[in-house]
Amino acid sequence: MSFKDLQLNKPILRAIAEAGYDNPTLIQQKAIPAILEGRDVIASAQTGTGKTAAFALPILQRLLHKQDAPKTGKKVKALIVSPTRELAQQIEQNFITYSTHTQLRTAAAVGGVAIEPQKEALKKGVDILVATPGRLLDLHKQEAVNLTAVEILVLDEADMMLDMGFLDDVQKIERLCPSDKQSLLFSATIPYKVEKFAQSILLQPERIAINPNEATTDKVAQLLYYVPKPQKIELCIYVLRNTIKGNVIIFRRTKYGVDKLESSLTKNGYTVASIHGDKSQTERQEALKEFKKGNAQILIATDVAARGIDISDLDAVINFDVPNVTDTYVHRTGRTARAGKEGITYTFCSADEKNYIANIQKAIGIQLDVIKDHPFPLDPEAKPQVHKKQGSKYKKGRKSTASKKKKKRWY
Repeated sequence: MSFKDLQLNKPILRAIAEAGYDNPTLIQQKAIPAILEGRDVIASAQTGTGKTAAFALPILQRLLHKQDAPKTGKKVKALIVSPTRELAQQIEQNFITYSTHTQLRTAAAVGGVAIEPQKEALKKGVDILVATPGRLLDLHKQEAVNLTAVEILVLDEADMMLDMGFLDDVQKIERLCPSDKQSLLFSATIPYKVEKFAQSILLQPERIAINPNEATTDKVAQLLYYVPKPQKIELCIYVLRNTIKGNVIIFRRTKYGVDKLESSLTKNGYTVASIHGDKSQTERQEALKEFKKGNAQILIATDVAARGIDISDLDAVINFDVPNVTDTYVHRTGRTARAGKEGITYTFCSADEKNYIANIQKAIGIQLDVIKDHPFPLDPEAKPQVHKKQGSKYKKGRKSTASKKKKKRWY
């Protein structure tokens, strides 16, 4: 199937061709016709399978006949709600790319950056708004955005949105839009709470499900290294020097872990960028920009970056810390081997993370390839380290003996 078979208009087809895409992915083949028919859709598909284009292309097609409205007369007709700033900005860029040969205008409204430029853009008029929940509600409170003309509402990465505690905000946003809008819900997984939420807002939706394990098994070599936890940094440097050629994202569980690894790799001569929750939005954008340009060969991140960052030709992903949630492993792995390309994932497992590996392998239905030939093997009999809480070095009691001697008493 080609994009022409999906009955898309010439301006959109031209933009798709210029972006280098020839054939639609499976999620696009199934979702685009349903959205063009005006149906509500609930779709689950692995990250990296082209979900953004699956809703962006039909939305642009449906709004084409309204593209010539005067700029100041434009109202938000399509609203895309995203859980993270990075993902929202990525979606915005996709819409801009696909609408190059139209007069449709797209803007993003995200937190962490100044609100005034966003208010100014909305005042000038936009057709498509991509927003994070908190910033969107802030703009609404300040009467800077009007959602009464919304025709299409998209909730992207719905499972992540609910996990991050945005359920109340998303429900408020949904109620601010007209009741007769078309609603689209896209998610990597459809757990019970997402299903329940979907039932409350979608009307007889078209259900689309793409095998969630397909992208992690077909195109990605998944390698597993057992290693003592104190030697993970040494193993990381060894793998970077001897195995990986090209750019790589390394995932760590904590912000402290990101900073520590960045310091170690920088001392060893690597150019490194990093993103985590304590960095400002400007710092995070700059880090991504440097990585995409090739000025930094390594990006270290917490899972704030696990979804939505579209980096072409990413060679490898390193799971420095094994995620304790299977979906997180799938999302991390999905950063490489995007759009049908091949990739490789390295996972470093210490003794206390073996249970996580067992759960991951059970969920994705394959055994990871164990690499035993490396300088820092983990003893198969090694037990997880138990960190006992140390008591006070002082004796129990009101005062130490020394302090009692020094204290001059009146009696």
